[in-house]
Amino acid sequence: MRTTLNDLLSDGQPVVADGGMGTMLFAKGLERGSAPEVWNVERPDDVRSIHRGYIEAGAQIVLTNTFGGNAIRLGMHGLADRAHELNCAGAQLARQEADAAAQPVVVGGSMGPTGQMLEPLGDLTFDDAAAVFEAQASALVEGGVDVLWIETMADLEEVRAAVEGARRAAPELPLVATMTFDTRGRTMMGVTPERAVETLSAYNVIALGANCGNGPDELEAVIGKMHAADPAVSLIAKANAGLPHMEDGQAVYDASPDVMNAYAARVRTLGARIVGACCGSTPDHIRAIAEALRT
Repeated sequence: MRTTLNDLLSDGQPVVADGGMGTMLFAKGLERGSAPEVWNVERPDDVRSIHRGYIEAGAQIVLTNTFGGNAIRLGMHGLADRAHELNCAGAQLARQEADAAAQPVVVGGSMGPTGQMLEPLGDLTFDDAAAVFEAQASALVEGGVDVLWIETMADLEEVRAAVEGARRAAPELPLVATMTFDTRGRTMMGVTPERAVETLSAYNVIALGANCGNGPDELEAVIGKMHAADPAVSLIAKANAGLPHMEDGQAVYDASPDVMNAYAARVRTLGARIVGACCGSTPDHIRAIAEALRT
């Protein structure tokens, strides 16, 4: 069932986002080091089933399987020339499941970092980065996303490039942006939660916040600081399901659904409007988050 992110936010109630895509793909056999986006065309039923599982668990927002879908990141797998195909297909799969859902579901077009450093710290120019994000956003829009979802960023300049590219591709489509604060409460590039709120708010995003990181405790502290910096901002919290450890060659995260239920209640109190999860999470974790937010 179709809706918009504005509509979901308009009644003041918390909104449930989905959980980890990569975690679920690995569970279905995705090999580490391969590009998850290829499954959008090679194993579309598996990707759709992941979206469906999150929706059935209570997710009101699902993110496309396109986190690493920009041409630079796909180029690391020799797939740069397939960026449009893989992003458009990923958007269509999420769209199909959202439209078939009994409840209103928003499709967010996931846009992650390029994996390269922008000038002057690296060789990637702002203009080249913006062009790559513009191409990805265009394909996601063609595939039917409702919002462009810039996520897991560490560098504010790369966020600016992603926003610029997204706006070129779809000036009227809403944007959200989240950063990952995994280095003593800052991003890898030293950005504080307060600075992130100030900068991202100036881009007129519909919501902003934090995702990934080192688990619920760290993310909760970030959300608290963001809310204190600007109580009017719609905040997104998507924490990893704890910290990983290796079992039989697979990363296993240590936060149970009950732990994520308690996290959801706390971040809601701290000011988060949209709550979901990231790496290590499954539909069981999202079901527990949805239960906490309904209380």
